[in-house]
Amino acid sequence: MALGIMETKPVITFLKTLLIVYSFVFWITGAILLAVGVWGKFMLGPYISLIAENTTNAPYVLIGTGTVIIVFGLFGCFATCRGSPWMLKLYAMFLSLVFLAELVAGISGFVFRHEIKGTFLRTYTDAVLNYDAEDEKSLVVDNVQSSLHCCGVYNYTSWLGSVYYPANGFPLSCCSNSSDCSPQDLRNTTINHTKINQQGCYELVTSFLEINMAIIAGVTFGIAFSQLIGMLLACCLSRIITANQYEMV
Repeated sequence: MALGIMETKPVITFLKTLLIVYSFVFWITGAILLAVGVWGKFMLGPYISLIAENTTNAPYVLIGTGTVIIVFGLFGCFATCRGSPWMLKLYAMFLSLVFLAELVAGISGFVFRHEIKGTFLRTYTDAVLNYDAEDEKSLVVDNVQSSLHCCGVYNYTSWLGSVYYPANGFPLSCCSNSSDCSPQDLRNTTINHTKINQQGCYELVTSFLEINMAIIAGVTFGIAFSQLIGMLLACCLSRIITANQYEMV
């Protein structure tokens, strides 16, 4: 019996080391999610509002998930160092819940990517048609057009039906060359279409989504399945410690 206990000690030490390293990495992913959530809340709020028809809680979800992961990552390290079987089982149960949540999120994002594109088309079209150069959505439209060098939804003609166009022409963010593009030029219906970007913004944004959705889904699945490793390590360590305690008795 004493020999069996001595033989299991290196195994327990090895598993503890692996689980502590894993918990530390898990803690880091939580910190990253928290940081992304805070950044998304304060920096990407207007952009998210163009994709979501209603107010989205996505940044809050990231902040909450990141915070919980940080807490349980620390809990995992503590449980591993203590070698408590019930704590390790609780940690494994939490990792299994995280795995399921991330798996559902990854599948949902991949399956419903076309709905996201449709929602963006509706909300972006509405933002263009009701553009006034002052409200939050109008400023986001300007930012998208300036950074992507595009104009309108499918093309610049989207602006012809906007409330802004009759009195002001195209917005300055449509200009293909800002040094050779004045508000007077943009109001001049004879030459304004020669001063602006011809390509619409919708195709550029949705092409980006299509190209990167598979990558995003792959990363999500990769992170999700990494939870299985931690779950298996926690379960194995818990069982070995429990069995070792019985042998000592």
